[in-house]
Amino acid sequence: MINDYAKFVDTTTSDASRNTSILSNRVLNLRGTHGQVNGDVYESVQVARLMTAVIGMMAESGEFAEVVKKKIFQADTPFTEAEIFHMKRELGDVLWYWCQGCMALGFTPEEVMQENIKKLEQRYPNGFEVVRSEIRKEGDI
Repeated sequence: MINDYAKFVDTTTSDASRNTSILSNRVLNLRGTHGQVNGDVYESVQVARLMTAVIGMMAESGEFAEVVKKKIFQADTPFTEAEIFHMKRELGDVLWYWCQGCMALGFTPEEVMQENIKKLEQRYPNGFEVVRSEIRKEGDI
């Protein structure tokens, strides 16, 4: 059964996921428009920084979640100061990678935060409402 599943996985995997050359070309194509500012070449999306951000945020978010998961499912005690400090450090790591993502896309952290505030104020004009979180207007991402 597991070998059949492995064959299924292979047939439902994209070429870019199975072939490094195809993946490499796709990554290079992600860079977008090139130009020069004061003689320096720039990319509209800094792919290396973007990949650093996405992989780093996933990893560090997982480390943060691991502390919470262990507490919820393996311990029946309040959080210790050491556990809270551990989560604080992991949140700092998430923030570091988040800033990498902002820079990769050419945004300042402030711009991203302001856009988030704008989005949430439009979604929740009277404060949080469950129905507005579950049923969104068209275009509300």
